[in-house]
Amino acid sequence: MTSPITRRSFLRAGAAAGGAVVATGCAAEVPGESVDTDPMSEVAFISHIGAWQPGIVTPAPRHAIVVAFDTTATDRDRLREMLTALSVEVDLLTSGTPAGPGDPLFPPPDNRITGITPEPDDLTVTVALGASIFDHRFGLAAHAPRQLAAMPMFPNDRSDPGRTHGDLLIQICSQREIVAHHSLRRLMLATRGWLTLRWMQAGFQELNTLGPGRTSTRNLLGFKDGTANLDTHDSPTVHRYIWVSADDDEPEWTVGGTYMVSRIIRNRVEFWDRTPLVTQELIIGRKKESGAPLSSDDEAATPEFDDAGEVTPLSAHIRLANPRTPGSERNLILRRGFNYANGFSTDGQLDQGLLFVCFQRSLSDGFLAVQARLDGEALEEYIRPEGGGFFFVPPGRTVAGEPFAAGLLRTTDLAP
Repeated sequence: MTSPITRRSFLRAGAAAGGAVVATGCAAEVPGESVDTDPMSEVAFISHIGAWQPGIVTPAPRHAIVVAFDTTATDRDRLREMLTALSVEVDLLTSGTPAGPGDPLFPPPDNRITGITPEPDDLTVTVALGASIFDHRFGLAAHAPRQLAAMPMFPNDRSDPGRTHGDLLIQICSQREIVAHHSLRRLMLATRGWLTLRWMQAGFQELNTLGPGRTSTRNLLGFKDGTANLDTHDSPTVHRYIWVSADDDEPEWTVGGTYMVSRIIRNRVEFWDRTPLVTQELIIGRKKESGAPLSSDDEAATPEFDDAGEVTPLSAHIRLANPRTPGSERNLILRRGFNYANGFSTDGQLDQGLLFVCFQRSLSDGFLAVQARLDGEALEEYIRPEGGGFFFVPPGRTVAGEPFAAGLLRTTDLAP
């Protein structure tokens, strides 16, 4: 029989062990590195102690929940308490530590929707800060990431204010959907005195492994997505495009962090399903069945971007998103999105689309540059962004129980 473990004893053990990973039957993630396994065949308890947070270069799983909160904290001490409570609960969830029985006269410490004994499921919890956390409330404005701001309204956006922005964003990823929901409820229970829900979106995907560090999936337009994504197993690539460096014009505490963009992009699927296949392929720039560029039968082949646009139209999505020119090379981003299906809207149309998520070292060189090229593309007729926001993911934690954004707290003379 497994003896119950309290939060206090867990923190003592975690500090002594240096944040060791508990794994079952497979290789576990080295702190700061991605898991070198097929995410579809093996699962693990993934360490949340390392140079950067997991859930970014970690192999993408089948399910995700992205949830934004506003904080009711009114001063920096309460903010620190919230970030510490969140850290403790994340460590319990991701280590496979079973919750104790608790006092039957009080609410149970665990909702038990995944059973009594936690099982490995590639669970990751990624915590990011919104621009509003750096407003007047906490005196953090001077320490904000230089490029962090509220997400603007782009020309094709129809953003709902109730599904946009937030003080704090949490991305929960797992192989089983119920594990993500279990974790969300645990995190909300642990932070109920500091956080209120602002918006959330659940997502899903089916993965095709292209090789170490690279997978593709099909979006709800029926096309393969992720074929030309960054290789997260390539260390120079990861450091060049994802992690903030000491050489960047950024506050010191941000080094090892990354900018995160989340967008809820609704697809007009009924309209798309009535569009001829040849038109769909010209709009995207790839063959629907194989995912190959229009110039090839190989999904992994480099697209042919002829000057006249006779092979790949000048307006094709893949050509605008990544023109593959020397000048556009600096604009590469790590995409880590999911499909979503929210039933249907009051107009009788299916509410389905893309929970777009990307990570980059620089917002201006990354998402904003790509979005500027996509402005007015043919695909806009079939999609409608309705929410999301810009956030900054602080670097990883060095010991269990250390608050998220500990470097920021130290910078502002708040001892973690």
